[in-house]
Amino acid sequence: MNFQTQVPTAAILGPALLIFALFALARRRGNVPGWRGGPLVLRALTALYAAAVVSITIFPLWIYGGGYRNDAPWTSQIQPIPLLMADISMIPNVVMFVPLGFLLPLLSHRLTSGSTVAVCALASLGIELAQLLQYIALGHGRAVDINDLIANTLGGLLGYAALRTAQRTTAARAVLNRLSPSPSTV
Repeated sequence: MNFQTQVPTAAILGPALLIFALFALARRRGNVPGWRGGPLVLRALTALYAAAVVSITIFPLWIYGGGYRNDAPWTSQIQPIPLLMADISMIPNVVMFVPLGFLLPLLSHRLTSGSTVAVCALASLGIELAQLLQYIALGHGRAVDINDLIANTLGGLLGYAALRTAQRTTAARAVLNRLSPSPSTV
């Protein structure tokens, strides 16, 4: 039996964002430290950013079966050689992870530049693995490219550098301190 169907982005991410909103509201009403004012705004922005990244990299989910299913081996979906196919198309991947490198240290004061870059690399690896699993399980998906991992990680590093640069100015540091939960509430 041949079939193809699409799982729309909103069908998954809409309920996920609603669950986050209900969780955030419960934490705010419970006066949980770090869930009021600026820190709540920061957490909400991070949730929206994460939803946008997932929307761009994973959705919409297409499910193919029968003759519509891509029968190419899953190994053909992997580009393991760094920078072999590098081109200007890597720029959006760099830009996509700049906010993550900026937001992570604001959410957790314990993150150093190295740990922020490591978390960005792991998040990128998670996306690439999800794309590969999507291809294996659903018969359709995106290519898995080591260049995406490199570009995303570089974006995280640039985001971290932008945050540290912004924190050197008094006005920006004051705004960022109001957004960021205090170290004792993280």
